[in-house]
Amino acid sequence: MASDKILGIDLGTTNSAMAVMENGDPEVIVNGEGDRTTPSVVAYNDDELIVGEPAKNQAIQNPENTVESIKRHMGEEDYTVELGGESYTPEEVSAHILQKIKNDAETYLGEEIERAVITVPAYFNDKQRQATKDAGRIAGFDVERIINEPTAAAMAYGLDDTRDQSVLVFDLGGGTFDVSVLELGDGVHEVVATNGDTSLGGDDWDETVKEWLADHFEDEHDISLRDDRQALQRLRDAAEKAKIELSSRKETEVNLPFIASTDEGPMHLEKSITRDTFQDLTDHLVERTSAPTKKALSDAGYSTDEIDEVILVGGSTRIPVIKEQVADIVGMEPQMNVNPDEAAALGAAIQGGVLSGEVDDLVLLDVTPLSLGVEVKGGLFERIINANTTIPTSESKVFTTAEDEQRQVQIRVFQGEREVAEENELLDEFKLRGIPPAPAGTPKIELTFQIDESGIMHVAAKERDSGEHEKVTIEGGVGLSDKEVERMKQDAQQHSDEDEMQRRRIEAQTHAEQMKQRAERVLQENRDAIANNVVQELEAAIDDAETALEESTTDISRYDRVASQIETTLGKVDESKLSSPKSEDNALTDAGTGETATAEAGGEVDNVDASFRDLSDD
Repeated sequence: MASDKILGIDLGTTNSAMAVMENGDPEVIVNGEGDRTTPSVVAYNDDELIVGEPAKNQAIQNPENTVESIKRHMGEEDYTVELGGESYTPEEVSAHILQKIKNDAETYLGEEIERAVITVPAYFNDKQRQATKDAGRIAGFDVERIINEPTAAAMAYGLDDTRDQSVLVFDLGGGTFDVSVLELGDGVHEVVATNGDTSLGGDDWDETVKEWLADHFEDEHDISLRDDRQALQRLRDAAEKAKIELSSRKETEVNLPFIASTDEGPMHLEKSITRDTFQDLTDHLVERTSAPTKKALSDAGYSTDEIDEVILVGGSTRIPVIKEQVADIVGMEPQMNVNPDEAAALGAAIQGGVLSGEVDDLVLLDVTPLSLGVEVKGGLFERIINANTTIPTSESKVFTTAEDEQRQVQIRVFQGEREVAEENELLDEFKLRGIPPAPAGTPKIELTFQIDESGIMHVAAKERDSGEHEKVTIEGGVGLSDKEVERMKQDAQQHSDEDEMQRRRIEAQTHAEQMKQRAERVLQENRDAIANNVVQELEAAIDDAETALEESTTDISRYDRVASQIETTLGKVDESKLSSPKSEDNALTDAGTGETATAEAGGEVDNVDASFRDLSDD
């Protein structure tokens, strides 16, 4: 019989942990080997798939059939690994890890566990969150919630504390880095801002030391170890061991006998490494934690002296210089009274307790890390949900068509912070068909973005007059690679002035084009009802606009002038004599100004002055 318990799982890059609520408190569950964490390693050996410590132990002898750090590839389209001649997606590999966790938990508890809460890095995008949820389902779980690792950790630290306080969670794990600012008080945990680097973690420290050892061996013996997979695996394991030992010692020895073989006999690698050398080698990695930490504080609107507590999470925060870095940035010593390897799993278990009703005095409010929106006319990115919006959330905006008689629009959903849509990450795209033929700017197409408690997004599009609608859960498209989120943030900052100028130019150009189209339609349908001198002024204004548009000038003021000239001339037209009511053109009046409005889904929504491109010839 299935238990009512909900298992909390920290699905880590290098190690995973699990916990469950017992008698009102979260407790870590030991795995089948009696350990409190399980290596996130899967291997094919002796005609079977093995997971965890057994897989890690055979990695040196069997590197070609061993998969580690698969979390860094979650949600990557078309990425597979080979195990025993079979191809596996990251979701399938992760499902094997989760299946072992499920089996070990059921053995420990003596009952079947069907429900789980799984943690992910705060900077995982929608595709990566969906992939994690899919992995849980493949493993046999009903995944009740996907929650951010820093948020889960804060829950583990602050469960019994009802004081109002501001907390910074610094989470450096094996493969990812997150920093979040939370407000805690009266049982409410609210994430105010989050930032991070999904391509930074303890693996990078290991890789740096591994390369240093390989360089040393090649310099000493003129032999490269980089083409020998077994040698590289031994170097990596030795680098990881050295990193761990240097957290408590000033110096350690790397001793790898028989690392290579030549005609003269076997070769050995013997090298000492001091903590100072280790810190010099990895100083660039430490420095990469600084900007995201400061940005999270800035986005939250906090100075360092407004932070009450700093919490370290993730095994890599045991590196001494990391603790020093955090203390230097925030100006206080961080807390580590909860095991950093277990904090996220404990918090996930607490969230499971909230969902099962075992914990009734705690509310979790998380945020989405990047802005979400769609491409509009001119290729601009129109935000519908801004970065650091509390989730779950639902936001709507109304758009219109770009061309007369347009029967369908293509809705392209992007995630990122750049002003031009293509500079962001395309998550998915779909078409809304069956739009009644009408002048450009007349149809009202309402888009609703809904992000659920797990951070997974649902998009709905509806044309108000016809009732035609489409919806999609963002599962396809291109997921962000491990390095792309940080690149996107940095690109947005570096190109902010350039992007703003490009947005202004495109908006001005679009506005001029739409005013020209409106004037042409007014002339075509009402020429006989308009005074001759006004007709001539309109034709001249249309010609000026057409010339500016054909030249594709970068002079924003020129677009503004031709649009203003048309608008002024249209003001001379006696609207009472026009066959087309002015209300048809409301969506075009201020088109491209960037002035937008939002409302709750299903509520009253103002029109957004932006247009989709024409797909009638697609």
